[in-house]
Amino acid sequence: MSTQFPDTAQRTVPPFRYDIVGSFLRPQALKTARERFAAGKITPQDLTQIEDEEIRKLVAKQKEIGLKAVTDGEFRRSYWHLDFFWGFEGVEHVMMEHGYFFHGEETRADSARLSGKIRFSGHPFLAHYRFLQQIAGKDVLARQCIPAPAQFLAELVRGENEQEIAKYYPDREELYSDIATAYRQAILAFYEQGCRNIQLDDCTWGMLCDKTFWSTMAGDGYDVQELLNLYLRLNNEAISDLPADLIVTTHVCRGNYHSTWATSGGYDPVAPTLFGKEQVSAYYLEYDTDRAGDFSPLKEIPADKLVVLGLVSSKTGELEEKEQIIARLREAADYVPADRLCLSPQCGFASTEEGNILTEEQQWQKLILIKEIAEEVWG
Repeated sequence: MSTQFPDTAQRTVPPFRYDIVGSFLRPQALKTARERFAAGKITPQDLTQIEDEEIRKLVAKQKEIGLKAVTDGEFRRSYWHLDFFWGFEGVEHVMMEHGYFFHGEETRADSARLSGKIRFSGHPFLAHYRFLQQIAGKDVLARQCIPAPAQFLAELVRGENEQEIAKYYPDREELYSDIATAYRQAILAFYEQGCRNIQLDDCTWGMLCDKTFWSTMAGDGYDVQELLNLYLRLNNEAISDLPADLIVTTHVCRGNYHSTWATSGGYDPVAPTLFGKEQVSAYYLEYDTDRAGDFSPLKEIPADKLVVLGLVSSKTGELEEKEQIIARLREAADYVPADRLCLSPQCGFASTEEGNILTEEQQWQKLILIKEIAEEVWG
């Protein structure tokens, strides 16, 4: 029996049938350079030159294996999210008592805290994107991944950070408005640089899938729907009335640090709000383990949106069985038609510069497998 889905359309815009989430393992040359820079042994210019060289190699490799969308691997970042927050006016880099708690590990303790009103007045990532687009050329799409506005708010209210908010925003409504405005201006600035695909990376929904997180972080009187509505509002306001040819997608994450995870739970608690109402074109969803639940919440996804199933783990070097992945794609097709499905890793390979516990060769073999499966299934 043929494994191919019938009557499917080739994807010419993102998301693509075989796709990526964004980050890649940092090569040793880059890790060494960042260590030497932190020790004061090389200049910022020296570091940038090494970053440029490694990003050129990375983009060339992404093209070589046949990806249609490429990123800079987040090679200039330490974290998938904090570096972007630090680029806004009114935000400072601070160290907290603790980092983020993952399953069995704790991250470094960096954070982002308010130091004034939030404003967009240019951003270092714009120059990073210009470089990526230049080396990507015309034959592939240069994707820009940024943390979602909801994720920004989650960081500003994290622990002792929240105490600073009242100094600058006695009215929380003004804070929410400034977050959405700064984001929208940043996204339009990327568009002016030629960007046509923004991906909003977002752990907030993954946190709200986990009932243990609800009780631990907020107590018994916590109104989950109120927070869902706030996250939805922030994200939607930031991406409202954008140019028609700018494709905005989102990746929903449950934590990805050094091959560990932060939260568990199916998408059921967030599906009606996230899938039914967020104004994105596609959802990149983690489905690599049973921690993500079953595919039934996908029935909430409207007919005009796509789903990129993260069925291949970026946390382990063990290569998945092709037949098992194809079987799971068929299961998902019971809820979302096959021509609206795509395939990717469940997350990036290095959401922080530490990276997950696998080799660069294993990383590339994962992506080659995803491409092989997509070509077999969709043609």
